[in-house]
Order: sequence, then structure tokens, then C-alpha cells
Amino acid sequence: MNNFKQRLSDKQPLLGTFIKTPHHHNTEVMSTLGFDTLCLDAEHAPFDRGDLDRCILAAKAHQQHVVVRIANDSHDSILNILDLGADGVVVPHVKSASQLERVIKSCYFGHNGRGYAGSTRMAGYTTRNILQNIEHNRSNTTIIAQIEDLDALHELSDICQVDGLDCLFIGRMDLTVALGETDPSAGIVIKTIQQIIDVAQQYNVSVGMFVANLDELPTWIEKHVSLFLLGSDHSFMLTGAKALQTRFEKAKDANSNAAI
Repeated sequence: MNNFKQRLSDKQPLLGTFIKTPHHHNTEVMSTLGFDTLCLDAEHAPFDRGDLDRCILAAKAHQQHVVVRIANDSHDSILNILDLGADGVVVPHVKSASQLERVIKSCYFGHNGRGYAGSTRMAGYTTRNILQNIEHNRSNTTIIAQIEDLDALHELSDICQVDGLDCLFIGRMDLTVALGETDPSAGIVIKTIQQIIDVAQQYNVSVGMFVANLDELPTWIEKHVSLFLLGSDHSFMLTGAKALQTRFEKAKDANSNAAI
């Protein structure tokens, strides 16, 4: 089992971030910083197959663990992403155990499962044998089910019992909207998040979460939330640019005051 998958199973605190830019340079740069994982957001950003290929390659050049939040849960989408060498998938809008079972079957080699090819990046371009590739697939692939719909709340117990699930990821913003709220810290949202955590812990399933207010992090870590996907390359660019503008305005004002 790879280090990330094992640490997630052990419920250690793990930090990742979203990559929203399809160009591989952003992934390459972010891969130098030592995040536990990067998540290429093919659900909400315009990644095509070529973009995913290059971005996954950029991550692998720095031995960076990388997962993809898939645009849909079709067999061919999952097959392509894993063949390109992604270490796992984040599956949006998981609403039932049967849906998750189908997705997990598509992620692993076996009867009616993932199609086998030994010529892919994942397979080392024919440099590994079938047994090695099957073992790599089994021990490396991380499957993260995103819970963000009210339908899923009634299916949580069954979802948590699906064999092969590595983590429930709470899609807090979608969940907020689904609950008729606009504040992700509204009481009903927090109560629902706690409900998801409680059910996951009952079945010994790891939990992940997006948190907008970083002051909340100690609280959720104390509640044994493990995987945090926080921020994005876009938010880092905006934060850095705003900080630069602020510093420049302060320096300009200081110079003007000194001249008076």
C-alpha cells in the first residue's frame, strides 16, 4: 500500500489542494511544495484528456501523489485517468451504495472491472508484468466518495460499507446549497457534517473535507477528519497578488508621508 493510502487508512491529517488550471505548469510548480496530494479538478475546470495527461506527468516528475476529481463516473473516464497514472479518483455526487460499487469496480482490474493494458503510464509502458500491475492497482488506487447531496444522507450506512472505499469527502459547499443555506457555517450545515462524520466513524471510514475558514481546522482535526483539500492554485495566485498590492500601497503611502 502506498504511503498516502496507508496514512489515509490510519486517519492521519493529510493536506492537499485543488488544481483548477489545465496547463501543466501550475501542477508542476505546486508539486515542488510537498503537499500530501494534489487534486486535478476535472469536474469544475476545463481539463480534457490531453490536459490530464500532461498534468499527471508533471506531478509524477516530482513524485507527487495526484488524484482527479472526475467530471463523471463513466467507465471510460475512470479508465483513462487511472491509465494516465493518477493515484486515485474523487467521485462527486455519490448518492447510493450501488453507484459507488459500480465506480469501484471500474477502478480495479478483475471480472467486469477495469480494462487491462500493459502499455500505459500506470503500467510503466510494458516494463512491469501483469501481476505487478494488478498489485500496483490494488495497493495504490485511492477512491474518495464525495458526499454533497441530501439523497446520500439516507444511504450513508450502506455507502460506508462498500468494499474498496478509502474516504468519504464532505462537499461542504454543495451540501450548504442543498440544505437551502448560503453560509457553510450555518447550524444545519454543521449538524449535517457531524452526522456524516459520526456514521463514517461507526464504520471506520476515513473522512475528508473542504474548509473555507481555516480557523476551523483544529476543531475538525480534533474530530478525526483526516483529508483536507484546501484552496487552489487560483486562490493562491489571488492571495499573493492581493498581498503584493497591499505591500506596495503601504510603501507608497509611507513614502508620501515622509515627503510631507
